[in-house]
Amino acid sequence: MKNKLGIAGLLAVTIIWGGGFVASDIALVGLTPFQIMAIRFLIATIVMAALAGKEIKTIRKEEWKCGAILGFFLFGGFALQIIGLQYTTPSKNAFLTATNVVFVPFIAMVLYKRKVKAQSLVGAAMAIIGAGVLSLQADFSMGIGDALTLVCAVCFAFQIFLTGEFVGRIRPMVLNFIQMAMAFVCSLVGYLFSGELAFHADKNSIWAVLYLGLISTCLTYFLQTLSQRYVEETKAAIILSMEAVFGTVFSVILLHEQVTAKMLIGSALILGAVLVSELPVFAGKEAKNVQKLGENQ
Repeated sequence: MKNKLGIAGLLAVTIIWGGGFVASDIALVGLTPFQIMAIRFLIATIVMAALAGKEIKTIRKEEWKCGAILGFFLFGGFALQIIGLQYTTPSKNAFLTATNVVFVPFIAMVLYKRKVKAQSLVGAAMAIIGAGVLSLQADFSMGIGDALTLVCAVCFAFQIFLTGEFVGRIRPMVLNFIQMAMAFVCSLVGYLFSGELAFHADKNSIWAVLYLGLISTCLTYFLQTLSQRYVEETKAAIILSMEAVFGTVFSVILLHEQVTAKMLIGSALILGAVLVSELPVFAGKEAKNVQKLGENQ
């Protein structure tokens, strides 16, 4: 019974994250990228502070450092993602963001000289081909929105990798509070320096940004943390990799985005790359699971 509830919980997380791409697109109609991010991470910071409770009073120097580093990459990922969304479609934004898991082994290679497995090389090749099919134009140029989204995926890859490095020695609640607070501060600085201080939000934009802060960030954190206790990592990886698929489905239904053969082929290659990179069955042995803390969310 708990396994079924866990699967249902992860499926809900994936659906909510998929809806986040459409919510971001709607929010951009009345708000700037940094306004959206500042509100989103302010909400998340307040909620995480409440969860951390008295632990906030005993935060160590190492915890501040690790949380700030994660928060910086979290901010970078979301900033590039939502700015890129202004120049591309939600479906492209979703699938190109999903390539983040492909970059993680290569970050480990650069930082710690760890060997890159064959499955990672295959996944990287599939992701590159998929991104090319999805994004390259007739003259082999790439739109600014797609390019920014790919760089956002690299930022999320650093955040995922470093979370795995830090989580064993840092209290989880404290770590999440600090990284959300850091992302909020960076977003606030970006907002103040953007020169676009006036708010022109309509009702839909307000509802969309509240969805991003309360549902797509805070609620999914609870659901994922609780649900993954009862679901084996292979099943969890498959379910969570469907985030981009739901993002595309919502974009087609709610925003009437056109589906093309090029989009389907490129998206299928990227989804395949994510599965090859994440699932232990492709590695020939059990792989270490790295929990994603609301990256697309």
